[in-house]
Amino acid sequence: MARPLTRSLILALTAALALAGCSRAEPAPDSGAAPAAGGTAAELRLGYFPNVTHAAAIIGDKEGLFANELGDTALTVQNFNAGGEAVNALFGGSIDATFIGSGPAINAFAQSDGAAVRLVAGATDGGAQLVVRPDITSPEQLRGATIATPQLGNTQDIALKVWLEEQGLTVGANPDQVQIANLENPRTLDAFRAGEVDGAWLPEPWSSRLVLDAGASVLLDERELWEGGQFPTTVLLVSTEFLQSYPDTVRALIRGHIAATELATTDPTRAKAIVNDGIEEITGNRLADPVIERAFSELAFSTDPLAATFPQLAQDSLDAGITDTLTDLSGFVDVAPLNAELEAAGQPPVDAAGLDTP
Repeated sequence: MARPLTRSLILALTAALALAGCSRAEPAPDSGAAPAAGGTAAELRLGYFPNVTHAAAIIGDKEGLFANELGDTALTVQNFNAGGEAVNALFGGSIDATFIGSGPAINAFAQSDGAAVRLVAGATDGGAQLVVRPDITSPEQLRGATIATPQLGNTQDIALKVWLEEQGLTVGANPDQVQIANLENPRTLDAFRAGEVDGAWLPEPWSSRLVLDAGASVLLDERELWEGGQFPTTVLLVSTEFLQSYPDTVRALIRGHIAATELATTDPTRAKAIVNDGIEEITGNRLADPVIERAFSELAFSTDPLAATFPQLAQDSLDAGITDTLTDLSGFVDVAPLNAELEAAGQPPVDAAGLDTP
């Protein structure tokens, strides 16, 4: 789709961890889940992040919607901070599927030469912002500033680098450049309060936390960069081997995801409570009511992966220097299981935008 054209030094350890999060590991040869019967697995190992952008995953897990649909298939959940970690877990064979950002999803497909993963559903669109010190009111004022992103090569890291280039700004440590610090989201909040970073490009609820808890201002809402204000923030990615070996299990997961998405959209008051309870259970910290209210207002929940946006997202990964060549997305999307479940639920199908053909 067309998109309108719209200090502190980073600790060596942080940089090393971030680079490790984007290592080009080879996918594991065995998913580790033994077959039960008829295309079902004995266990499904699922990843997601304790972010509001992963609301459907939290709801599906904490409300038992995934487990109900999976039946005799045991559900094991693992939580991650950012996409690189989840990709490494997929490649290492410790999870079978994960909710993840669009950038790392593309990178996983590229790193495995299109073999290891398939995008089977969307989850969230919107909910990412560049928030900064209140005295920064224009892109030009970012020269000499340090801006945080959750991880090298994650969705927000890619978006920031591409946007900076569009503004005529370069990344680096010189006084006229913009330095990027790859920090875990809770560390970013502390660093912003301490004046160690000047802003951050973050997903919800962290952009809302910097605004409401730390006094940041919104310099850019990422929705402004996309036609119709829609871009995929979170999608559901599945190991190709798992999808091929256990299609019934994947369809059961998708049914639970559809149910969770419906709850998020039709009963937002209940959804906010479930998500906040889930985040508190996972992280030990509960979001203030104004934070979760603001975060939900910035998001839309849908199983549509917005496949037509992915060619531009692939171009962004190349432009940001995360991939070496433009990723051929042929075969990246497999929404046949999703569309079968949507049809069964009396809902319209989603469009693969031609990315379902190898």
